[in-house]
Amino acid sequence: MSTPGDAAIVDRAITTRRSIRAFLDTPVPRETVEEILAVASRAPSGTNTQPWKVYVLAGDAKARLCADVLAAYEDPERDAKYREEYPYYPREWTNPYLARRRKVGWDLYSLLQISREDKARMHEQHARNFRFFDAPVGMIFTIDRIMEQGSWLDYGMFLQSIMVAARARDLDTCPQAAFTQFHRIIGQHLRLPEEEMVVCGMSLGYADPEATANQLTTEREPVSGFARFLS
Repeated sequence: MSTPGDAAIVDRAITTRRSIRAFLDTPVPRETVEEILAVASRAPSGTNTQPWKVYVLAGDAKARLCADVLAAYEDPERDAKYREEYPYYPREWTNPYLARRRKVGWDLYSLLQISREDKARMHEQHARNFRFFDAPVGMIFTIDRIMEQGSWLDYGMFLQSIMVAARARDLDTCPQAAFTQFHRIIGQHLRLPEEEMVVCGMSLGYADPEATANQLTTEREPVSGFARFLS
């Protein structure tokens, strides 16, 4: 039977999760990463299909992937050469989603003192994605192409479970859709079979408490704004 203390521990792990954009170089032992993935593997999936596959990168393997992806990101023709395999965002934005998206972007840039006209610094900040924000561990998640929308919903629960399990160990994460544009480069590095496609990346490590970017706390809609109670 659970206790109020158990609920507080779980609630803390969920509510203290944030997308961290600057990490310390403190190593994360492989055993800890394996523990987190083992816990997350208990995430539910339709008929127990468990559609997730994870590639854990550290050291030279991570550095080589980052170098090649960063080079592609700096290519002036990158948008013509590198395209996402799936649409993460809507093709046409409407509110309230557009307003929320703009707010979190400008809140971050405001913290970093990046003006709306400073495209060079915006570009530089976005490039940090492709270094896993200097985290000691980077993860790439893939799924078999035959899996349909339900399995992608399952995958989201798996990713959330990783992030919550990491917080329970005082580690932080940043889930990153930015990597999907460079799926071909990632596929070459990881030697992905043709039937696998990249879902996203994720940084894992200890947050740098002195980093300005980590001061960002995003807002959430109150329960009354998204839930209806019927009886």
